[in-house]
Amino acid sequence: MTTARAPLEGSPGISRRLQTALYRHRAAQILLLLAPPVGWFGVIYLGSLAILFVSAFWYLDPLTSAIRHDFTLANFQLLLGSSVYRTVALRTIGVAAIVTLLDIALAFPIAFFMARVATGRLRAALFALVLLPLWTSYLVRVYAWRVILGKGGPLDWFFGLIGLPDVSLGYSDLSMVIVFTYLWLPYMILPIFAGLERIPTSLLEASADLGARSGMTFRRVVLPLVVPSVAAGSIFTFSLTLGDYITPQLVSNTQFIGNVVYESQGVVGNVPLAAAFATVPVLVMGVFLLLMRRLGAFEAL
Repeated sequence: MTTARAPLEGSPGISRRLQTALYRHRAAQILLLLAPPVGWFGVIYLGSLAILFVSAFWYLDPLTSAIRHDFTLANFQLLLGSSVYRTVALRTIGVAAIVTLLDIALAFPIAFFMARVATGRLRAALFALVLLPLWTSYLVRVYAWRVILGKGGPLDWFFGLIGLPDVSLGYSDLSMVIVFTYLWLPYMILPIFAGLERIPTSLLEASADLGARSGMTFRRVVLPLVVPSVAAGSIFTFSLTLGDYITPQLVSNTQFIGNVVYESQGVVGNVPLAAAFATVPVLVMGVFLLLMRRLGAFEAL
């Protein structure tokens, strides 16, 4: 003889009710999922950025060397009125633009070969070669180039072999551009590769069927479709060069915005001036991102 077990009585627990409420409200699930990273982003990144902008309007007391928390435009007037700071800013922006253009010129044929020609193991090997420099330390790569380009290095030895013993690239603006171009090249190759790989082969075949030669197909079909990917890669190369201060210090005697900011707040202790100068790359990147957005860079990321 068996007896029936009575069902458990009582209301469901708080956890069960919370799960039921979240299951019925999709927006609440997304909000709960995004709250920790968005909160962290808001407090750490946007909070520090807000402090940067606020401190740019303070000033350093020339008598006591104490930071006065009074509103002033003196730091920005100094930056705009000094030819030294203008030269540093223009040099930084110019080198970032040159590095970006060089990376585009070098990355495009490599990415095209990887995406449209290489297959199987060859493509995997090329991927490994492109990513291999990223597996090593940034400083190791910069110091390696410092040895290569320095006086008495392999490049000097090579120039001596071809009859140019007096040519040396060590500690110059050209050596800095070479190192920057090498450092950020993978960040340009990968977005362009992704853009080229997404182009349907049927479009290229249709262009050929209509009588277009390879050059016209590249200009009329390939290039317009890959422009967003080039713009996406340009965001990485331009911003990374714009904010770097280690490479100019190690391979050249040239100052970038980052070097001036570091010396102003670390050596001189003029944090307000450093904060004011640090707003320059922020504003430049804001304008650059708007331009890249018009080219469809965000859709290609």
